Amino acid sequence: MAEEIEQKPADRPDGARGSAFDVLMSFLKVGGSAFGGSTQAMVFREVVDRRQWMNEEQFIIGQAIAQVLPGANPVNLALYMGLKVAGGLGAAAAVFGMVIPAFCIIMAMGFAYQELSSLPVTSFVLHGVAAAGVGATVSQGLKTTRKLPKRASTFIVGAAVFITIGLLHWPMIPVVLVAVPVSIAWAYVEAQRAA
Repeated sequence: MAEEIEQKPADRPDGARGSAFDVLMSFLKVGGSAFGGSTQAMVFREVVDRRQWMNEEQFIIGQAIAQVLPGANPVNLALYMGLKVAGGLGAAAAVFGMVIPAFCIIMAMGFAYQELSSLPVTSFVLHGVAAAGVGATVSQGLKTTRKLPKRASTFIVGAAVFITIGLLHWPMIPVVLVAVPVSIAWAYVEAQRAA
């Protein structure tokens, strides 16, 4: 196992393997310490940088799948990562690890907020937490953007989705239902031309 961890995931065509217990421990750590937009960044650090269960390209594919599926993106991402690393049991372990700490923290924070919401400092704390979450989201978005293929199609589809959802406030589901097949078809055509 020690020599397997030293290898890079890209060197292993079948992908890195870990036990369901390893996956559980990693996602308990992420689920108990990641907040808001920082979740994807922490999953990246754990899965790609620390454990080397995947390379960056594999992670970005999982991230894209997690974002277009219904449900909470961090849970979808955990499920995908756990499935790839340790199969069905790994998927269950990753989801459990991601959800249980967050559930406990949310319950504790809800109780604390109920007790402390009348204090003026509570508002400042919440604004600070929100700013940190936005910063982590932007940071992970920029990091992911640098890893994407440098093609006009990538930029055009990304810009179109940003404009329609972010600026025009169109509903996300119809935009994604159109953007995903267009993006796949465009990538397929580009690959055929390159071949």
